[in-house]
Amino acid sequence: MGNPIIFIFLAAIAIVAAMGMLLSRNAVHSALFLVLNFATIAVFYVVLNAPFIAMVQITVYAGAIVVLFLFVIMLLGAERLRALGGVGGGERWQRILAGLLALALVGVTIFALLQVNAPGGEIPLIDSSPVALGLALFKGYLLPFELTGVLLLAAMIGVVVLGKTRKRGEDA
Repeated sequence: MGNPIIFIFLAAIAIVAAMGMLLSRNAVHSALFLVLNFATIAVFYVVLNAPFIAMVQITVYAGAIVVLFLFVIMLLGAERLRALGGVGGGERWQRILAGLLALALVGVTIFALLQVNAPGGEIPLIDSSPVALGLALFKGYLLPFELTGVLLLAAMIGVVVLGKTRKRGEDA
């Protein structure tokens, strides 16, 4: 994979950026921590000798999606997050569900790691070139790809409509 020291350094940056994103009280700062996390993941891909996926990571995630997040945050004027009052009924079940989902994620990750190290559990090599990726995306997954675009467009229109009625007051 490369130098373990580089891996540990990048892992520490990714974890600190993720924690900063989760714990920041300012939504713009959270989005900027998310950009740092995505950039660190892109460097992981470069270390793993996958430069195309690294550039896709930077272009799609750190570029387009975070810009969309910042656009929505600025449009709605939700830069500051409200303080969590106490653990109420709505927040309690969300915390329990989040804990259960985190445990399930850890369990699935451990299971997957044990399967890879099992005898005969070798991962087959796949063609990860941009041509193969494009052919697979547009041959087998054209409908989901187009539906995702329509869904993102509808979400953006919804944000504009909600932001406009919220800022103008009685225009609805």
